Amino acid sequence: MCRESIYNARNNFSSLIKLAEGGEPVELTRHDKPVAVLISWDQYEAIKPKKSFYERWLEIREKYADVLAEMEATGDNEGIPIPPDEYPDEAYYKKIDSIWSET
Repeated sequence: MCRESIYNARNNFSSLIKLAEGGEPVELTRHDKPVAVLISWDQYEAIKPKKSFYERWLEIREKYADVLAEMEATGDNEGIPIPPDEYPDEAYYKKIDSIWSET
């Protein structure tokens, strides 16, 4: 891992970005104490927190709201159950997340 002071990083930012892009994390320091780490986008994607089931459900619901509304209005759901307008609260989905993470 490369270690660089914030002061010096300002002058070498492009080269530090290239190091991070190449997979080498860059530790940024202030007064010889680590304060941040510069990593590649791929490394960030691998470690960033994943969305909860509840957050994903809300996104899907929003994305396909027009399709669900049309299916419900026309009755054309071909055996696909249309979910009700009201859903359990966030605590319910957090519990589902914890159950799924245990398996």
